[in-house]
Amino acid sequence: MEFLGLLFSLLALALQVWAIGQPASLAFSETEGGLKLAGAGSAPTIVIDSKDWPGVTRAGNDLANDFGLVTGTKGKTVTSFSGLSNTPVIIAGTVGKSPLIDSLVSDGKIDVSSIKGKWESFITKIVENPADGVSSAFVLAGSDKRGTIYALYDISEQIGVSPWYWWADVPPKKKTAIYALPSTKIQGSPSVKYRGIFLNDEQPALTNWVNANYGGKYDSRFHAKVFELLLRLRANYFWPAMWNSRFHTDDSRNGPLADEMGIAMGTSHTEPMARADKEKVKPWDWKSNQNNLKRYMQDGATRSKNWEVVWTLGMRGDGDTASPTLDANTLVDVINFQQGILKSTLSVSELKDVPMMWCVYKEVGGYYQAGMKVPEDVTILWSDDNSGNIQRLPISSEVNRSGGAGVYYHFDYVGDPRNYKWINSIQLSKTWQQMHLAWQRNAAQIWIVNVGDLKPLELPISHFLDMAYDMSQFTSPTSTDSWLKAWATREFGPEVAEGTAETMATYGKLIIRRKYELLNLNFPYTTTYYDEAEKVIDEWAALENTAQTLYNSLDKDTQIAFFEMVLHPIMAGRVVQYCYINAARNAAYANQKRMSANTLADGVRNMYAQDKVIQQRYHGLLNGKWNHMMDQLHFGYTYWQDPGAAYPGTMPSVRTISTTAPSTGILGVSVQNDAASVPGGTTPTLLGLNPYTPENRTIDIYARGSGSMDFTITSSESYIRVLPFSGTISYPSGTSDIRARIRVDWSAAPSGSSTASITIKPKTGSEVKLNLPLNSFAVPEDFKGYVESNGAVAIEMQHFTRKEGGGGGSSVEIIPNYGRTDSGLTFMPITAGTQTVATAPKAVYAFYSVSTASNAKISLYLPPSFNVAPSTPLKLAVGLDSAGPTTITPVPSHTLGSMPSGWSESVINGARVVSANLGRVEPGRHELSVWLLEPGTVVHRIVIDLGGVKSSYLGPWESGKVGF
Repeated sequence: MEFLGLLFSLLALALQVWAIGQPASLAFSETEGGLKLAGAGSAPTIVIDSKDWPGVTRAGNDLANDFGLVTGTKGKTVTSFSGLSNTPVIIAGTVGKSPLIDSLVSDGKIDVSSIKGKWESFITKIVENPADGVSSAFVLAGSDKRGTIYALYDISEQIGVSPWYWWADVPPKKKTAIYALPSTKIQGSPSVKYRGIFLNDEQPALTNWVNANYGGKYDSRFHAKVFELLLRLRANYFWPAMWNSRFHTDDSRNGPLADEMGIAMGTSHTEPMARADKEKVKPWDWKSNQNNLKRYMQDGATRSKNWEVVWTLGMRGDGDTASPTLDANTLVDVINFQQGILKSTLSVSELKDVPMMWCVYKEVGGYYQAGMKVPEDVTILWSDDNSGNIQRLPISSEVNRSGGAGVYYHFDYVGDPRNYKWINSIQLSKTWQQMHLAWQRNAAQIWIVNVGDLKPLELPISHFLDMAYDMSQFTSPTSTDSWLKAWATREFGPEVAEGTAETMATYGKLIIRRKYELLNLNFPYTTTYYDEAEKVIDEWAALENTAQTLYNSLDKDTQIAFFEMVLHPIMAGRVVQYCYINAARNAAYANQKRMSANTLADGVRNMYAQDKVIQQRYHGLLNGKWNHMMDQLHFGYTYWQDPGAAYPGTMPSVRTISTTAPSTGILGVSVQNDAASVPGGTTPTLLGLNPYTPENRTIDIYARGSGSMDFTITSSESYIRVLPFSGTISYPSGTSDIRARIRVDWSAAPSGSSTASITIKPKTGSEVKLNLPLNSFAVPEDFKGYVESNGAVAIEMQHFTRKEGGGGGSSVEIIPNYGRTDSGLTFMPITAGTQTVATAPKAVYAFYSVSTASNAKISLYLPPSFNVAPSTPLKLAVGLDSAGPTTITPVPSHTLGSMPSGWSESVINGARVVSANLGRVEPGRHELSVWLLEPGTVVHRIVIDLGGVKSSYLGPWESGKVGF
């Protein structure tokens, strides 16, 4: 299937078809045997039988309009073949509902056996002489209502109308001619039966926008836009906004509209029986107010009985909390009652064809753990931890339940450890890993994702729903990168597709490190070691520069969509990162009495002000179309809830220091990996260098008061060069900080260990003499692997020396752009099952040590995952050389409905770091083996401490490597 997906993608690109991941049925130049559908001044007539579903006609009207967006000439929809002899014709309809389609079937002109009776399937093909006076037509036949609707919107996407044409202002791709290909396209049933989104935590941004545009109600005009988007994205399921909304009573047309358009309505885990939270009776307590609650639930069933609904069963406490009077036995009574009223209200003797779900969310998991028996025909909806980590999936005794299982996932959340609901902070490769695991473990009945305000999450929504529609296109760990390029091609064009895909993959790695709202919680990045804080700032700046360059290359219409989905989250995100990181650097510089601490303070203030400018730019797009969509606070959190401050929240504090120079003089010196400032403090020692050290060594010379000072830098050895070797620091005018970089000519340096000195001499005052340890050596010519530097070996997972397969056809595979720095190592396929060290696949990482460590330690960086199958927890093993492996079970066991120890820290940090001892390490070659023993286990970084690893968030720079 991976090869087929690639083939489809290449074919689509070659034909300039803009749909993602599905076989092409159109071309834009004359094709032998093809049928011209549209061109200059011509557009198709779309024939839809009047007896077909109204939602099909509605989608047909959208397609007719889309032809106008693409070619300049709108199509039209009709209900008969009258007067169609001189126009291109598309016939669309539903098998068993459209007499037009059924007549083509009975006449043997189309064969629908491949889709008949299937869920949401369709075929398309050119048919000769489908009716009197029509020589040929392009026929779209759906197995059911949504099958036909998806067939119509599939054409829209292929001709160049993005599903996000309205919600993200993606301009249609203009065409001069459109042809149907002379081939039959068969689109089977989706991978996941019910696929959709939950508008939640919608205050203030989305609600303020709705207030401004729809009179303060989430009414049918609003929902028509949302439903159309969902159908264009091939979704079919929707949980409406809940916190201050009542879907059915805010606008009586909401319910009928969803059913007409083809959306299966649901409600959240805390809103049973198709009723809104704001409709609840009080007290919301089954024990004390059972009669009123039963009437409330009956009324919900009665109101929605004629519409397509996935019924939410069970109940929780009032206000999305646990109920103090519910337990496992009581909840069984609630569900039994709910099923009883569904049978009577829907007039069915059994519920096997009535979709129902029970969401195992928070404390509800405890009921299940306690032995609660859920009826077999109810879908168990397993939840993540609200931060994208699925807590539980079906085990062997649960996979054959008739109701199946699904997943409730989050791209937005209000709650511990802190809210995150401002802009996109989702790593797509992580979403893939979790949802691929869910699919492989048979949780494929429902996928629903909390998307908050909807608007800032266009990219992860598209990715999530494309996976749910056809997971066969996402079987490979590399599939997310391929999908990103296809997505960027559809939205912005092939010229910028690769650059945009790389940009958003990089964004995912930067943002998974820590949510914006959490940056001021035990500020993560060290300002001392590994240039970490500065490096992160530089990564964000480079990313914004890349995105800006791509933006500049686009036409003005496409720039709007690119700004909304790519440039804005990077630009706005960089502001927050800059403010927090440079506030921390300001504090560190103030302690060193660097005058540039004041410069950093000014920079933080100025960048904080830019936040408002960027918000206003977003809100001003298209004459204020999206005004209020960026109203969410994102600075100054002090606990889980929004800070009580004006937009955008409280700026991180900064210090301004005195301009009076210390008695030791205006000139100060500091070095990498040391917070000391000299003259006047303990003289720091530069960390050593060897020919494989990945980073340069640097010395900072800076002003510690007002005035200026000339200086020179000299080395004790001719093979060491420091640039610049002289300069002038000056404050407040001129250059207050100069960074000197050390270069070593290793061909001239003496073999083995040595120490050189570097002297910084001011024109007046005390000179500073620094020692620089050197170690000149060469690894063996046949060595391939990492080389230690300063007692550390930092490994990125894709750079293995070799890998070996395991039992059941298992292997270790790389997930590109996964985790906080580079890539992830994972176990494939999931179906291979649990392994032992003797049978498990492994990756081997060679390294060359120059130190002796009596007891080396290994730290493994893993995602904050859960043991989704409690009896077979996530597990891996590590072993050095021929020593026996050490088995690691990274996630502590815990009770369903609670969190494992270390959960909060791992979610905050975007990583769970576990450590083990490796024993004695001598100088020379070594091989570290990493076995993955359980499907779902992922490792995204390894650091081996040979005695020199410093405290940091991300770990040392990736070590130097040879042979790659």
